[in-house]
Amino acid sequence: MAKENIKENIKDINIESMEMLNVGVVGHIDHGKTTLLYKLTGKFADTHSEELKRGITIKLGYADTILESSKTGKKRYISFVDAPGHEMLMATMLSGAAIIDAAILVIAANEGIKPQTREHLMALQAKNIKQIIIVQNKIDLVDKEKAKKSYQDIKNFVKGTIAENSPIIPVSAQQEINIDKLKDALLELKIPERNLKEKPIFLVARSFDINRPGTKARDLHGGVLGGILKQGTLKLGDEIEIKPGLSKIKANKQVYETIKTKISSIQKGNYKIKEATPGGSLALETELDNILTKADSLAGCVVSKPGNLPEITDKIKIKFELFKEVLGTDKQMAVEQLKPTELILLNINTSITVGQIAKLNQKNSEAEFVLRIPIVPLVGENTGIARNINGHWRLIGFGEII
Repeated sequence: MAKENIKENIKDINIESMEMLNVGVVGHIDHGKTTLLYKLTGKFADTHSEELKRGITIKLGYADTILESSKTGKKRYISFVDAPGHEMLMATMLSGAAIIDAAILVIAANEGIKPQTREHLMALQAKNIKQIIIVQNKIDLVDKEKAKKSYQDIKNFVKGTIAENSPIIPVSAQQEINIDKLKDALLELKIPERNLKEKPIFLVARSFDINRPGTKARDLHGGVLGGILKQGTLKLGDEIEIKPGLSKIKANKQVYETIKTKISSIQKGNYKIKEATPGGSLALETELDNILTKADSLAGCVVSKPGNLPEITDKIKIKFELFKEVLGTDKQMAVEQLKPTELILLNINTSITVGQIAKLNQKNSEAEFVLRIPIVPLVGENTGIARNINGHWRLIGFGEII
């Protein structure tokens, strides 16, 4: 469906009371994630100039659409997050996994299970994503026997994992084969229970400036925060605070300053709304000078109403679980135990930081970290754990803030 037709159709639909779901599209590089997303939504998510030039997704891509069942007329608003499949961009993929309810794992039938296929599946486990649809893509490039073998290989691959009972749908995104079956599967996914009564928690995945060069001063828009509302509600005109906030150098030391501002508009996809509830990606336009939000400068921050968020910290304690094998490499390699003073990459919600192990209790699988970049410590949040192996951050386990 053409993009302009999608826009035309959704203008007449009230999305306020519609079911909403955030769905990640993950898998190995060049297995067809971005093309699949285009066939589902009419939008290419890799719109950054460097991505178009190199033909790969570098940042998280976003595309929203409304799916409607041809059989029942059931409608659902879905925000897709296109995660990069390149091994160098694993931290970005983990940030995407932090803001989704479910995932489509794309595996090309002509190439099969690849290193980042394994790594992305374990990343979904690390972020506790249990609803997964497996797309056996590029089915048009293989014969019947190869397709059957590919299907069995996928079944063997997911055995004993969170995706063991996930549906496997043979698809050709390019030829639009079984796209309707995939849409039906998306319509059948369970909507997570949304917590509207708790204090609002908005996770910032992107921040940006929407003003075009040459815009007149009276027409300028404030800085925009993009992400998801994890719980609670936010309304037009609400005062909010952003933590850790603005990074500054004072007395040769890096410090962070909480930012306070107001919400001047709220947008979900192509719609302006007055009140945001959990489900679907959101853009919050603020009264901030847009120079503060340019180039994802506030990505990884947490937003709430003033006084709700805990103080930022550069020390955290986590309960961890390590995988048996290092993921994302062609060679089999056992995961070694964490070591005192080791530097570890931690992905907490949409924030990425490096922490040095200060205390380690192997018996209880607990570790205390001193962080290079402070975080907002939300107890119980999942974290991805990655180790630098031969110059690449490799996912080796997951944990929970305690």
